[in-house]
Amino acid sequence: MKTNMGMNDRVLRMFLGVAIAMFFVYQNSAWALLGLIPFVTGIIGICPLYSLLGINTLRKSHDA
Repeated sequence: MKTNMGMNDRVLRMFLGVAIAMFFVYQNSAWALLGLIPFVTGIIGICPLYSLLGINTLRKSHDA
C-alpha cells in the first residue's frame, strides 16, 4: 500500500493514540488498546479508512 498520510496527520494521530491509551490506562480499562489504532496508523503512514474513502493528506512533491 502507498502512504496516504501527511506528516501533520501522522504526528497528530500518534499524539492522540498515546493520549487515548494513557487515559484508559489511568482508568484501568482494556479500552487502552483502542489507542493503538491511531498510533500504529501514524507510525506506518497508511490509513485503511482513507484508502476506502479516497482521501490523501500527503503533499505532492514539486519537481523543479
